[in-house]
Amino acid sequence: MALFQPILFLLAPPCDWSVGRPHGPMRNGLVSVSLSEVEVPSLHLHHLWSRTRIITMSENRGDAEERGDSVDAKFWSHRQSKAPNPPDKAGREGKAGAGSADANRYRMDYPSIGTCVIINNMNFHESTGKETREGTNLDAQAVESTFHGLGYKIRREDDRTAGEMEELLRTVSQEDHSGSASFVCVLLSHGDEGIFYGTDASTELKTLTGMFRGDRCQTLVAKPKLFFIQACHGTCLDDDTQMDSSCDESWDRIPVEADFLYAHSTAPGNLSWRNEGKGSWFIQALCEMLKEHSNQLELMKIMTRVNRKVALDLASSTHDHETNEKDQMPSITTLLTKEFYFPG
Repeated sequence: MALFQPILFLLAPPCDWSVGRPHGPMRNGLVSVSLSEVEVPSLHLHHLWSRTRIITMSENRGDAEERGDSVDAKFWSHRQSKAPNPPDKAGREGKAGAGSADANRYRMDYPSIGTCVIINNMNFHESTGKETREGTNLDAQAVESTFHGLGYKIRREDDRTAGEMEELLRTVSQEDHSGSASFVCVLLSHGDEGIFYGTDASTELKTLTGMFRGDRCQTLVAKPKLFFIQACHGTCLDDDTQMDSSCDESWDRIPVEADFLYAHSTAPGNLSWRNEGKGSWFIQALCEMLKEHSNQLELMKIMTRVNRKVALDLASSTHDHETNEKDQMPSITTLLTKEFYFPG
């Protein structure tokens, strides 16, 4: 199978992952097909944006595990892709105007595009065993500048405990967002699978994001809620493979988990890279792609370009052979039910 051939997995319970082309009847509730062999409806369901290069998930612990998210690249090494992105045939997508009634696109004709909350944790209590996250302020500044430029009202909080983070987001979720088109939250800290660190202890990510569910934050029902998370998602290192409507909709019919996007800086189980002098790979790529394409492309197309830049253009450069020339693959899970275009 070619390394760059996308594969679509169609799963029915129970989920029993395997790889291959379909042959014979469905077994164990699984059908796997080549994307080139099936016409895929253009629906925004729960996407798994997977990497096109092979990822080895064997654990690589030792020093890397102890340093966690602080396994920073000492130098930011750029690698040029062999196949650069071709320019768009049409300069600007045919995006609907701010007041468009297109049922497939989120409404943006509200008084405000919304609030962007930034939680930036750099310094940690000694009891956590976590090192200072040098370079994170560069990420926070880039995020603040980028989303302010997109029209968001910025609320930045630095070095917050787990309890303070929970209280902050609980307060924001209880505010009136009826005049806002969307909500953004950017979380910068240490982490692991399913958890995010305050300065004193960790908390579950679902505790933080769950405050904005439809049954807990009704003024954001049917509106996009975007979470960008720069933190480790595990302790493994990522190797590579060499290659030749609006709120007037019926609330009782909208799932409480709908209209979320979770963009993690790395795939589940893996470390996330941050450069002390330039910031993290993911956040810097995110801000660059948003500034370059927010007035032109739909959000998921922008995030695909973020994926590509982080996955193919960057590699760690350290003096430790255990951490040198390692890669990173962002992980994006979308529960959005419509297309999202920034106004402009």
